[in-house]
Amino acid sequence: MPVLTRLIPSPVVVDINAGALDDLAGLLADQRISASGKLAIAISGGSGARLRERLSPALPGAEWYEVGGGTLDDAIKLADAMKKGHYDAVVGLGGGKIIDCAKFAAARIGLPLVAVATNLSHDGLCSPVATLDNDAGRGSYGVPNPIAVVIDLDIIREAPVRFVRSGIGDAISNISAVADWELSHRETGEDIDGLAAAMARQAGEAVLRHPGGVGDDNFLQVLAEGLVLTGISMSVAGDSRPASGACHEINHALDILYPKRAASHGEQCGLGAAFATHLRGDKETRDLMVEVLRRHGLPVTPGEIGFTDEEFVEAVAYAPKTRPGRYTILEHLDLSADQIRDAYADYAEAVSS
Repeated sequence: MPVLTRLIPSPVVVDINAGALDDLAGLLADQRISASGKLAIAISGGSGARLRERLSPALPGAEWYEVGGGTLDDAIKLADAMKKGHYDAVVGLGGGKIIDCAKFAAARIGLPLVAVATNLSHDGLCSPVATLDNDAGRGSYGVPNPIAVVIDLDIIREAPVRFVRSGIGDAISNISAVADWELSHRETGEDIDGLAAAMARQAGEAVLRHPGGVGDDNFLQVLAEGLVLTGISMSVAGDSRPASGACHEINHALDILYPKRAASHGEQCGLGAAFATHLRGDKETRDLMVEVLRRHGLPVTPGEIGFTDEEFVEAVAYAPKTRPGRYTILEHLDLSADQIRDAYADYAEAVSS
């Protein structure tokens, strides 16, 4: 008997709307995630403290844990602190660092995670990966998908606009990442999951082609949905391949080579995606990416985020070392530093016109 279908790992609940936080307790009870209200809630010391004051009356059975940062040590300490309680679930309430720490801690103590995002800076809020700083730099740790994702658009609008811009860059970079995956499939025979690729690409295309801006509720809804779908696409694929190609290799290289000067994840990934698309010779998509990135206030040249052209060239040359075994346009072309320099000069000329 052939297998006619497959199960897709995904959250039981995805609630994206204005005012979604107002009924968090009711949502968790209705979905039988936590009928008793016994929750361990991880928050930051800043916006998290304010949200705790707002939400505590509706969550009398919850215990609150302040997370110091986004390191592996922080996540382990959080898990150790939560072990003493008898909880139904862990709630990560905050930005990417808080949610990643909560993901890791929930996995370590065997509890489901509810991800409540307070910004849209990247696609990690619904992914099966926790990205945490460690002694060697930064590591990615496999974890289960969140059982529920809650995004209150009212809270998103209150966050600094740079977080939304970062999410835009990360979402748009999907298009380049999927193109790299397809390239590897053609050149090396790497397996490609058509469903995961379709989900990631369409999430990126929805953001790329939406006419709205960062202050537009409809655009924020599409961006939030796109980031959630991207996370699910990674679960379908079993790794980050649908959303991570040359764009992310360049991002990682900038983080490693210039750790004290790195820009946001999404800014660097958006720039990396535009340049990688240029390397693939897809001028139409490159021009559209550049136009949309500029419209949303994201960088399209390294100088716009404080890097010299030569530093960017060095980062592109270093980028393949960040993901050994991953085949992208960078590995395919295998350019020398001089060739990268020439390619970047062509790109800079094209995007300046």
